[in-house]
Amino acid sequence: MKISILIFITCCIGFSCETSTYDEVSGEVANPTYTANVKSIINNNCLGCHSDAAGQYPTMETYVQVRNATENGKVICRIDDQSCGAVMPQSGRMPQVNINTIKKWVANGFPN
Repeated sequence: MKISILIFITCCIGFSCETSTYDEVSGEVANPTYTANVKSIINNNCLGCHSDAAGQYPTMETYVQVRNATENGKVICRIDDQSCGAVMPQSGRMPQVNINTIKKWVANGFPN
């Protein structure tokens, strides 16, 4: 009986071990690109106001527009640092994983 319990516990521990990395579990992206990662974040969090239709400056509908808006540091400051004024998006701070993805994209030189 004791051996059966020991085998059961060993199996439970063995099957509960996960080989996923932190990045895989957290959603962090090691080398984000605009097309694969940043565009969807911008579409879901920014285009409600920063589109041609909505009219809020800066427009952020294309790679060039997002890059231009991000190069001066104001986008990062607005999404991650409250010293720049109101936090964006207006609906509330976006998840840290999204902020980190945009910051890595900038740090990596804005890959498309």
